[in-house]
Amino acid sequence: MTRAIARSSLSLAKRSVLSAAALIGTALAAGLVAYQFGDSREVESRSLPAEPRQAPSLARLRTQHAALKQQLAFYAPAGPYIVVDTARNRLYVKQREEVLLDAVASTGSGTMLDHPDQPEQRWIFDTPRGAFAVQSKLVNPAWVKPDWAFLEEGRAIPANAAERVETGILGEYAFGFGNGYFIHGTLYTRLLGKNVTHGCIRLNDDDLRTVNRLADIGTPLIIF
Repeated sequence: MTRAIARSSLSLAKRSVLSAAALIGTALAAGLVAYQFGDSREVESRSLPAEPRQAPSLARLRTQHAALKQQLAFYAPAGPYIVVDTARNRLYVKQREEVLLDAVASTGSGTMLDHPDQPEQRWIFDTPRGAFAVQSKLVNPAWVKPDWAFLEEGRAIPANAAERVETGILGEYAFGFGNGYFIHGTLYTRLLGKNVTHGCIRLNDDDLRTVNRLADIGTPLIIF
């Protein structure tokens, strides 16, 4: 496979994933891709056993992409849904194929932190991938700092729970999607577009307000 075909394949595959975000669960999208491409290779192998295997043409990839897109459209939610691309640090709100919001985001850094006194305790600051849903909507949220936040700052973990609470740093809204992860605002807008968070998804104030307007509890969220 030439580099040009490889880049084209990667670009088309990436756009396929965004279309497949309408599917509630990226696993089903992956299964359809495997089914689509697997059948093609099997047919080639039976019909041309003596020929060397060749890279698929760009036209063929486009045809397969269109077929997959049509298959997945059946599963698209009727209402808005959120898609997060952690590689490009983009957050989209879509309804069917219409893009309602295309926002620059910040996602998990992927770095690790070990507990200095408990070698078995390690935190990995990555944004989870998969199919989720908005579970909570908070207005003017406060951050309850976990143990790792104090260890990261070189401070002792406080015994008083009130010392964990910080206000005014998560923006106007926060949208929880499980296990302590949120879509929220940020004071560090200069870092948007980078993988710098502890796993949450950060947006600027205007984009956060748009998400608040379009999304509700139960809104599907796809992260890849």
